Order: sequence, then C-alpha cells, then structure tokens
Amino acid sequence: MIPKSTFVKQTIFLLSLLLLWRCGDSPVSEQMEEKTPEVVIPETKFGLDLDRFSIVERKIKSGDTFGKILEGLNIDYPQVYNILEALKGTEVSVRKLTLGKPYSVFYTKDSLQRPEYFVYHPSIASYTLIHLQDSLYGAKISKPVQIRELSASGVIESSLYETLQNSNINEDMTYSLSEIYAWTIDFFRLQKGDRFKVIYTEKFVDDSISIGIDRIKAAYFEHKGEPLYAFEFESDPEKGIIDYFDQNAKNLRRAFLQGPLKFNRISSRYNLKRRIAYYGNRIRPHKGTDFAASVGTPILATASGNVVKSAYTKGNGNYVTIKHNNTYSTQYLHMKKRKVRVGEYVKQGDVIGWVGMTGNTSGPHVCYRFWKNGQQVDPFKQKLPDAKPISSELKSKFAVKMEPYKEQLDCIGFEESTPVQMADFQQNNKNGKNTSQS
Repeated sequence: MIPKSTFVKQTIFLLSLLLLWRCGDSPVSEQMEEKTPEVVIPETKFGLDLDRFSIVERKIKSGDTFGKILEGLNIDYPQVYNILEALKGTEVSVRKLTLGKPYSVFYTKDSLQRPEYFVYHPSIASYTLIHLQDSLYGAKISKPVQIRELSASGVIESSLYETLQNSNINEDMTYSLSEIYAWTIDFFRLQKGDRFKVIYTEKFVDDSISIGIDRIKAAYFEHKGEPLYAFEFESDPEKGIIDYFDQNAKNLRRAFLQGPLKFNRISSRYNLKRRIAYYGNRIRPHKGTDFAASVGTPILATASGNVVKSAYTKGNGNYVTIKHNNTYSTQYLHMKKRKVRVGEYVKQGDVIGWVGMTGNTSGPHVCYRFWKNGQQVDPFKQKLPDAKPISSELKSKFAVKMEPYKEQLDCIGFEESTPVQMADFQQNNKNGKNTSQS
C-alpha cells in the first residue's frame, strides 16, 4: 500500500505535467535537430542585389519633379523624355511626389557608375521602381505581407496606450480593444491594476516591420475585477458580419454605442437643472451629453438608421439627426463638417461628420442628444436593447471555435511584457498553410 504522503506528491506531479501539456509546454525533452548546410543568400533591397549597386538615399525637396531629379543625376533630356514615354499607359505615376518622402538611386559599381534604378518609397508597404537605362520600364510593387499570430498581455498602470508602449505592443491595439469593448468598458476610466490578455494577428513587411494589427481573435479584459472574454465569430455568414461574443455566446455589441467617438470623454452631462454663469446663473437645462475632442475627430453613428436631418442652424451649427426606429433617434451637434445627407442609411460606427466648433459653443466638442418615444432623455440612464443574439444553429459552431482560444488565453500569464508568437503560427508554416499576402 502506497503511503498517503507519497500518493499526494505523485498526484501533484501528474497534475503539473497535465497543466504544462495543456498550455503548450511538452514535458518530453526535445531531440537534437540535424544540422543543414548554411545557404548564403545575397543581400537585397527593393529586390536589387546590393553586391551590384551602390545606393544614394535622398528625400523629395520643394520644387522637385521626376524630370528635375533625373537631370540632377546627369541623365540628359532626350533620355528623360524616353523614360517618361516608357511609363505612359502603365500603373506607374511620377507626377505627384510628396515633399519629404524618401527615394533611392542605385548606381552601378563599374567604372561608369551610372544611375541604373530610381526607387520612390513613400510607403513602408509598397514602392515604385523605375529602370533608367537600356530597356526602360517601371513597376509599382507591393511588398509581401506576412501575417503572424501573436499573443500579449499587460497590467494597466496609468493608461492602456502607455501600457502597450511600455510592453512593445503595436499601439493600434488601443483602437482594436476599444472597439471590441466599446459597449462594456469606458477606456477613459480604466483603473490601475486592470489587466488584459489578447490573441491577435499582426501584419509585417520585410520580416520585422509592422504595418498594423490585422484582427483580434480572442481577448480577455479584467476591469474592476470583472473578467470580460471576447471571441471573434462570424455571426452572419451570408452578409459576412463579424461580431465578438463572450464565453456564453452573448454578443458584446449593443444596439447603441456608449458615445459618438472612438474614445469618449464626457465634458458635460445631461442635466435639467444646470446653471450657467454666463446667463446670470440661471437654470438652462442641458438635454444633451457633451463629448470633448479635438477639431477634426471623426464622429460615429451610435446605431444604424436613416439620416432625417443634415443641416446648419445658428445654435446647433452643423448637425445630423438619425432615426433608428420608431422608438429611438439621435442627434450630433457642432460639427466642423457633415459627411452624410438626408435619406442616407448609415450603419453603427460609420463616420457621419467631424468634431468642430460651429454654432453656440465655447470649445471643440460634439453634443450628443438622444430621443426615446419622442422625449429627449439621458442615454446613460436608459436600458438599451442588446444587439441581435447569435442564432441557435451557430451556437455549437461558436463553442467549437471558442474553446481552444479560451484555453490559450487562460494559459497566458500577465507577467509577459512583449508579444509572443503563437505555436499555431509556427505549426501553420510547417504544414504549408498560407500566412502571407502579396
């Protein structure tokens, strides 16, 4: 008979091995990989062999044109004319060169040291390459985009943005998470100690240069001690609508956004007893909610509906009114510029205008007004309807997709400070799955 203490130790050991296995760490020692001969790959830039060319890097100056730049490279006018003629009818356009953007000239390393290629690269993800000698041609080239599945976590010290910066996580994650949790978390009121974990895909060019977050596959945000899971799922395959649901298949989206901006900072609330010093401290009811933001900040429709007013008045300035159904309507005041017209149908989250200071206002903000059954009310005191729930026939599919991501999230520790490449991505490469875009 096994002593009780020995049995307990063996049980703990077996449970530890099981946990390691579930979180992706194999207790079996790795075997030595066979060494393969090292292959020397020539160093290239913009697809050109650097052993053959020397490079001069410059930036577009005021007054620069493509022709002027070529003449400065000692290419005579007849050759400049021939190059421009060769580019006619192609996708390559050199008429508009942006001030301050970089370009490179590739010179041959022979005794002539001729300028052989001109490369204009204003964007990280694409560039224009023009051959300047002999067979003249141009090409607009998009760099191959590699999509990597990563995971990251963090603990809030002051703000989500600062936490992401300190953890070397792409700052686009701020907007991605704020959109997912827009209906459940006020990101201007995060508390110290709030924490998050996320599994996402990020786009890279040149192996290591990020060009932004691709999508969030799963997330966990602990706010005020309350855990909030979010799992990506295509809730309407016919329309291609993708929503985020918690572990119980409840849609995180609501019929209305919490406010009309991506980041909502309330500067003045709905208040029927508000007194204003400018008017002799008289009671002047404020039937809207003011959201402060800099001029030019996009204003979003808080719910889908039809635009019934898009106009200008002395008090409201540029404003838009949307009727969502027979019960609810919303209005957005003091816009710098309106983007929508009467009769247009807008979807939740669509940009309908930009923050300004038109009408009676002392600073840049959007005054958001909310009607229910014809009465102007405080939107933050209403029990607003949820978004359309997931269909019963899709619930089982959601559960199958959600379970492995929940397991991965639960295995991510909050001590991680940098993005970690997921094992799934490495396995996809081994299996030959496509993880790049051209």
